[in-house]
Amino acid sequence: MNVSREEVTLSGDTKDEIRVSLREHLAWWGLRHVESDADYFAWQREVFSPQELTTLHRHIEAKRQATDGPTAEIAFYDLTAQPRSVPVLYSQRYEYYVEVGARVARHLDDASTMLDVGCGIGILTTFYAKRCPGSTIVGIDRSPASIDLARQRAQDLGQTNVRFECRDLDHQDLAGRFDLIIATHTLLQAEQEPGLPSFDWRTFARSADVQAQRGFEQRTGLGVRLDRLRVGLTPGGRMVVFEKTRQLARRIPFQRALTAHGLVLIAPPEPVRYRSVEEVTDDGPLYVMGAVPREQAWVWDESPEADGTPPLDVDSLRSARAQGDQPLYENHQTSAEQEWRSLPAKQVTAQVTSTEPDGRQLHVEWGRAGAFVYLYCANTFDQRQLVLIEPARAAVLETYYREITREQPVGGKEPLR
Repeated sequence: MNVSREEVTLSGDTKDEIRVSLREHLAWWGLRHVESDADYFAWQREVFSPQELTTLHRHIEAKRQATDGPTAEIAFYDLTAQPRSVPVLYSQRYEYYVEVGARVARHLDDASTMLDVGCGIGILTTFYAKRCPGSTIVGIDRSPASIDLARQRAQDLGQTNVRFECRDLDHQDLAGRFDLIIATHTLLQAEQEPGLPSFDWRTFARSADVQAQRGFEQRTGLGVRLDRLRVGLTPGGRMVVFEKTRQLARRIPFQRALTAHGLVLIAPPEPVRYRSVEEVTDDGPLYVMGAVPREQAWVWDESPEADGTPPLDVDSLRSARAQGDQPLYENHQTSAEQEWRSLPAKQVTAQVTSTEPDGRQLHVEWGRAGAFVYLYCANTFDQRQLVLIEPARAAVLETYYREITREQPVGGKEPLR
């Protein structure tokens, strides 16, 4: 099995003392940097029996669906908090621990009391305790098995400045107040929650509807959690927050919730990119918050994140040749909207705007744009797609269009409205 067992040196790590120390800490926990999905799942099969893997996958799906509130989530984390399971299961998040843990560690500063919310089995909590031996650190989580293991590992490390409590923020207040509160992957765990839609498919802007915002906070439990954390901050205290909010539909109401509950941005948001083995995750950014006067705060940005996609060069595309059945150009990022708007000599062949079962508005169109045939999709949850191919393959995009819209072939009909 091709697993990198030694410390893996990524760009800049040899000069980054925090990351080097963090990788050593992860190795103590038994975590490894795995190079591929094939290697990772081969490792799982070495550790677990087929029956154990079936049980694990059943718990993963139950957690993802979250139909019974926190019960499935607690059961999942209780299951994974077994010493034999930890190295293989938690190595899937190896880069998360490195990227997020290193950034959080840079914001520990001189905080004498810290709280790590949703600490899990304490992998990063014990690292923060190691970095700040003169501080008192508390880790809380609602998984009893995770807390038990965290306590044992802290004892194994000889750490006396950290303690762990089984506490559920949805139902329990904090015990004490803290100079620094760390909340990573714990405030907005509702993976099936799409967020708030934009006004329509043509824009990324959103209404400031108070009822819609309140509904978002109630559905996700975010409002209650933020209220309890805000009370737990000492005067002048700070919060470091990193949640699953890369999508604009979740990021905007999350930012608005932070402001509504008395927290303001006191440093520029930090983009964080990392992988779970081969899969690129969709998280972040990392925020540093505080209860300071609004005039001292950074202004929230509610525009789409720059996606780094190179601009569409129509002139060079004219001489391009498709590879196999690949399109000449394909863009699934938010920048696809601007490229669609700038298409030359655009002539719509067919288009339809509909409301999907989940309530999102979806617009799909295809047609000619100069020397190309294009297909464009956009919805009110910020998904965009633009595809360009040669006219000789127009039937491919027409078929794709019909699959999405469930329409019959054009066959001489007038364009759809």
